[in-house]
Amino acid sequence: MEIKSTIAALAALAQETRLAIFRYLVVAGPVGAPAGKIGALFKMPLSTLSFHLKELKIARLLESRRDGRSLIYAANFATINQLLGYLTEHCCAGSACAPAVSQPSRKGAAR
Repeated sequence: MEIKSTIAALAALAQETRLAIFRYLVVAGPVGAPAGKIGALFKMPLSTLSFHLKELKIARLLESRRDGRSLIYAANFATINQLLGYLTEHCCAGSACAPAVSQPSRKGAAR
């Protein structure tokens, strides 16, 4: 991961609402959650939610897909792993002491 991408990801997460949304979607796993459900859960108007989701997408921390009329958002685990790899690259003098985040299975994902 390049330093500019790392800074963009960390900057996107350096805001309370975006960090909470991101953590919720990590728990949801690859199944993700529709924007309407996220907005209702965090009690925010869709326009405000849209702003926060856009910032997380620009940083490549989220992916979205259309399901009928709904937009489904999910954590981008490839980017999360790259970010953690970059941040821990020289951990423990380069030995593999810290496990990488793995993509949760659908079975354990919150719905």
